[in-house]
Amino acid sequence: MQRTARAETAALRPVEPEPGMLVHTRADRQLAAEHWLLSTHPAPSNARAEWDKHGVALLPLGTLFSAVRIPGRLVLALIGSEELRAVDVFLGQVLDGGPVICDPHGHRYYALVPASMPATWHQAAEEWRAALDVDVLGRGTYLGVPRMDAVEVSPQGCVSYWAVPMASAATLCAPLAVARLIAAGQHRIAEGLQR
Repeated sequence: MQRTARAETAALRPVEPEPGMLVHTRADRQLAAEHWLLSTHPAPSNARAEWDKHGVALLPLGTLFSAVRIPGRLVLALIGSEELRAVDVFLGQVLDGGPVICDPHGHRYYALVPASMPATWHQAAEEWRAALDVDVLGRGTYLGVPRMDAVEVSPQGCVSYWAVPMASAATLCAPLAVARLIAAGQHRIAEGLQR
């Protein structure tokens, strides 16, 4: 995008796509992600009704995606701030924009990862569960997934929201990035205990 006008009134002018370039708006990507998420539910219309009524729908894990449940204390040990917006920005950076759900009531984060992660990272998952209360959730588990437009904590502070929104359908956190986050948090917690 190119800047126009003076600096104090600068506006971004839309970029014209080159011939053959396909451009998707954020709304298109959000709608595609919404349909992709809902496709995991045996009755997508029921899940949509849950979103409309409660702001969160229970979606089954292990088909299109799984989730890694990370306790808030592990993330807070890394960032050193309890301000949710700062934590959200941090998670977006270290997980390369992969989608993360925040459960402010339970003080947990859920990084959405490929469905294969519970099987391929089984040994690490067992160690994480025992040492850190981190859990890799897959088949047989349901996750409360917020509506796509829930991108900040609600005034009541108890409904889950997207700490890092899903950029588009099937865009997930890289398992290695999640593992590095967990290892760094574990290291920082261990340092704090030694002091």
